[in-house]
Amino acid sequence: MNPTIFAIGTLDTKGTELSWVADQIRSAGHSVTTVDVGTLAPPTITPDVSREQVLAGQGLPQSEHRGESIQAMGEALRTFLTDQVAKDRVAGIIGIGGSGGTSLITTALRELPIGLPKVMVSTVASGNTAPYVDCSDITMMYSVVDVAGLNVVSKAVLGNAAHAISGMVEHRKVISQEKRTVGMTMFGVTTPCVNQVRQSLEPSGYDCLVFHATGTGGRAMERLTASNFITGVLDITATEVADEIAGGIMPAGIHRYDMLIQKEIPLVVSLGAIDMVNFGSMETVPENYRNRILHSHNPQVTLMRTNRDDNVKIGRWIANKLNRGNAPWTLLIPENGVSSLSVGGQPFHDPAADAACFETLEAELKTDEHRKIIRIADEINAPAFSMQLVHEFEKLAR
Repeated sequence: MNPTIFAIGTLDTKGTELSWVADQIRSAGHSVTTVDVGTLAPPTITPDVSREQVLAGQGLPQSEHRGESIQAMGEALRTFLTDQVAKDRVAGIIGIGGSGGTSLITTALRELPIGLPKVMVSTVASGNTAPYVDCSDITMMYSVVDVAGLNVVSKAVLGNAAHAISGMVEHRKVISQEKRTVGMTMFGVTTPCVNQVRQSLEPSGYDCLVFHATGTGGRAMERLTASNFITGVLDITATEVADEIAGGIMPAGIHRYDMLIQKEIPLVVSLGAIDMVNFGSMETVPENYRNRILHSHNPQVTLMRTNRDDNVKIGRWIANKLNRGNAPWTLLIPENGVSSLSVGGQPFHDPAADAACFETLEAELKTDEHRKIIRIADEINAPAFSMQLVHEFEKLAR
């Protein structure tokens, strides 16, 4: 079986629309495999892959709650598509749906390899798409009208989507991984440090992938590590942990650091931006934090200074992660400032608060000849600190 474009929908309600999409893809010169993931009535068209084949004999929950059926079908689709991709049967994927169908189909799409073409036409694509996309490369297209029948608008949108996936498949760029690939985490307040590290490593043959430490960024780095795209990491910026601890809008997630330890790749960790928790505009800061030190980064982002208690918790959280397994790592502590806002004269300057994290890590981390803590009497964006990061990484890489 040659790779084809998989067109997926709940064919009890979206049969006519998915058939239109499939016809448009064929007119562009590509083969199509239609897949039914309906959970209600029988399909209105005959699919190439039935819902029973997707479920592989598991059946759906006997429940009055449609959400449980959607979740079960989404998980089954994930298993089915992962198997099809492993067998090199998938050239690309297009899904269409409302809110339920979008949740179901993207549950599977998020787990597929980065770079595999994925398009989701959805009624909810103009709102908050983070729950559907997360750290994957799904292309979301707003349907404008409901995916309910063919009309002058839906034909235009679905036709564009069909030709979009066709173009992605036809012109897919497969990049050969010729260099050693290094992941790095960066925030605005650690940008000088990361740029200096990147500029030092690139001439030595490293392909540096920089991830914005927004919660999604850290997870994306770990996902690429799991897929063996990334073979070493300089996890310089830890602000996502601060948000995880204090309830900010860019949390690390409970699995942060897990894959870095599991893969046992060269790993250098630092504490960039643990001095701040991220919230939206000033009025979105929770009431119990209104008496804390707040800094308006821009009208949409408010930063809250972490205190001693926060930093003790941050230290324990990171120590708990790094203590797992036997992976080698080096932790570099910038004693004179963990961000450009925490150096002397800046609004987040509070050496005692930062020291609470440093001391907690030193007390709770299990160190040996392969797992080390190094204090540097510099701030994180100082050239000397950046060079030490590079030096320690190259030692581990060797």
